[in-house]
Amino acid sequence: MLPNDPIMLLSFVNMKLRDAYSSLDALCEDMDVSKEEIIAKLAEVGYEYAKERNQFI
Repeated sequence: MLPNDPIMLLSFVNMKLRDAYSSLDALCEDMDVSKEEIIAKLAEVGYEYAKERNQFI
């Protein structure tokens, strides 16, 4: 289950991307979560996924 708070979500997703997943697609597939929902929720607080860095910045 993903955190509902956008800043907690940011921290959680970036930690998982750093420690366990090679891409956002891999994380979403493995955790059975919506990539679009994560991107939209983090965009609300000014973050976007940087594929080349594999993190939200």
